[in-house]
Amino acid sequence: MELAPNDAVFIVFRSHSQQQSLKLPIKTETLLSTVEGPWKVGFQQVRGAPASATFDTLASFTENPDKGIAYFSGTATYTRDINFNRKQRIKGAQVWMDLGEVKNLAEVIVNGKNLGIVWKKPFRVNVTDALKPGKNKIEIRVTNLWVNRLIGDAQPDVEHKITYTTMPFYQAGSKLVPSGLLGPVKLISVK
Repeated sequence: MELAPNDAVFIVFRSHSQQQSLKLPIKTETLLSTVEGPWKVGFQQVRGAPASATFDTLASFTENPDKGIAYFSGTATYTRDINFNRKQRIKGAQVWMDLGEVKNLAEVIVNGKNLGIVWKKPFRVNVTDALKPGKNKIEIRVTNLWVNRLIGDAQPDVEHKITYTTMPFYQAGSKLVPSGLLGPVKLISVK
């Protein structure tokens, strides 16, 4: 049985078996496409960031020159359309969306269908039943930690703080932690 780091499974034996072992076929993965190009990113209101921004490439919020985005903590919604060609689908295989690196958790919605929340590596969701030939709307809601907002609120030029703590755990010079959807986002066939 192959498990990814931090995976856990329950194995239930419902009845006795004479068989001592079972060998399952090895799954093969084929890269179908990498989702590149601009993403529209909407930011949770009243958190210091603009209502939305366009990211030409996926990167940590902390790399953005807009301080409202660099210090953002909350939920950001990444949206874009992708085209999926019927010829890309491999017969008998599932299609998975691999989000790459996520800081810190993500909820994935494809064509209005909520496919769940991922919070650990591998950040993958099965999109087989949600993906259709042609244009598909992808929405990824990423929630990060509040560390960067605390650091942003500790800056000496801040007039309006967004957070409040009774103990200043982070100072103005504390290092920002990577946050957001870092990618790369890929579509993978698993058979």
